[in-house]
Amino acid sequence: MPLSVLSLTLGIFALVTTEILPVGLLTSLGSDFAVSDGMAGLTMTMPGLLAAPAAPLLTVATARADRRRVLCAFMALLTLANVLVAVADAYWLVLVSRVLVGVTIGGFWSVAAGLAGRLVPARSAGRATAVIFSAVPLGSVLGVPAGTFLGDLAGWRTAFAAMAVLSAGVLALMLLVLPPLPPPAETTRPAVLRALVRRRGTRLALLVTFLVVLAHFGTYTYVGPFLERVTRMGPGSVTLCLLAYGVAGVCGNFAGGWAVVRHPRAVFGAAAGTTGGALLLLPLLGGNAGGAAALLAVWGFAYGAVPVASQRWFANAAPGAPEAASVLFTASFQATISLGALAGGAVVDASSPPALMAAGGAVAVLALAVIALPAAATRPPAGAARGSGPPGPRSAPGSGARDRTAAGG
Repeated sequence: MPLSVLSLTLGIFALVTTEILPVGLLTSLGSDFAVSDGMAGLTMTMPGLLAAPAAPLLTVATARADRRRVLCAFMALLTLANVLVAVADAYWLVLVSRVLVGVTIGGFWSVAAGLAGRLVPARSAGRATAVIFSAVPLGSVLGVPAGTFLGDLAGWRTAFAAMAVLSAGVLALMLLVLPPLPPPAETTRPAVLRALVRRRGTRLALLVTFLVVLAHFGTYTYVGPFLERVTRMGPGSVTLCLLAYGVAGVCGNFAGGWAVVRHPRAVFGAAAGTTGGALLLLPLLGGNAGGAAALLAVWGFAYGAVPVASQRWFANAAPGAPEAASVLFTASFQATISLGALAGGAVVDASSPPALMAAGGAVAVLALAVIALPAAATRPPAGAARGSGPPGPRSAPGSGARDRTAAGG
């Protein structure tokens, strides 16, 4: 896989790790600034809420800029955000840094998610997309536990300082290996986004993504309390279960990336249905440690395919505007992450962790029902799924040779 693709993978890894790093550091961070757990929790909810509107706004604002320069600028902003939280002497500075993280997620992800087709030959675009999206589960499996361990060992500021160093290293790598990437001829304008949203395929992609991500983050946010109270696992066993979930997610990401090239709707449907089945079975079989661990692994494998399947569906719905498709994908994903966590909290407070798992399973099964609508209702535009990767943009004047060189063609 070219270093240009790996640089984007590392960039998204740094983004994901930075976004969810506070999960393991909330107690110590809140204690240092003498703020409540709820106030400290803003460090988790703010980035996702800001990334959703940032995705379309920033992509439109930078529509005529070279994509390499845009990506490097956002990675520099992520470095600044991590430095700011590492040296913050007041909590409001921490929140400012999290605003910058949200802006970076919205801008960087929208551009990077649709670039695979410009960096590798068409036959390898599906695999390159899977490599880029593997950064999402890897951030959970490797980045957050490592950051939490470092924070416990040397303080939470050290963990964010380490992320600043990683972000700066990724910036240097991108400057070295990313080729010039002129903006596509079909630039991302408000009119383009409005036209995409009016398409039936795009609306279905938005609905299915909303339902699956809502089901996942509404339940996964509270899987720890389920394992502790229902399965009665200790902290060490919970950590091992979550690690197994993450490893399965990485495997599911690559399996989905391989299969989604020719069967995007089937992969998305299988991921939604399997996720729903695992969640519905957790209240029944999750009282046993073995059953809970097995279902978590199945859940992780299934959900691991969701980001790449969702991105592919959006790309198929907009074969002439892959970057605009990535904008809608990013905005819908990030908005639903925050909404899912809030909705899950409301359900678990009003009922119980098993009831929450059952509710999440029902929502995922509803997503499967939407996907299973007659094929004519959700079939992508003719020719959209014939290539081996997401459709690439029409090259801007003078960009064809550079893109072919970047792709190794």
